[in-house]
Amino acid sequence: MTSDIELEALRRKKLDRLRRRLEKKTETEAETEAGQPASPREVLDRFFVDRAWEVLDAAKAQYPKAAENIENTIVRLIGEGRIKSKITGEELYALFLRLGLRVRLETHIRVLEHGKIKSLEQKIREETSQ
Repeated sequence: MTSDIELEALRRKKLDRLRRRLEKKTETEAETEAGQPASPREVLDRFFVDRAWEVLDAAKAQYPKAAENIENTIVRLIGEGRIKSKITGEELYALFLRLGLRVRLETHIRVLEHGKIKSLEQKIREETSQ
């Protein structure tokens, strides 16, 4: 009997979550239809994951016009429904490479040693001083 009550409670929770998600989706669609198109940043924020923003920001700093064109194209393709999956930093970086734009990213190599994170530079210094 308690399992029936628990199942019913779980069903209600799930139904509530689905209802809220549907309301949020309809609100977003209503805003877009009301003449307030979502900004490119908002659109991309829903699709970019991992280091995608880092790649796009670095590309904008290095290739402003090309990166702006690529950003607008991605937003347009998302709006048309041709892009439906999340975009990772690696995928975006590969896109820039395929287009002939080598985006330079700041890279740090860190070493975990005895529970402490050290830069590679610190690690080498320690080893050479010993």
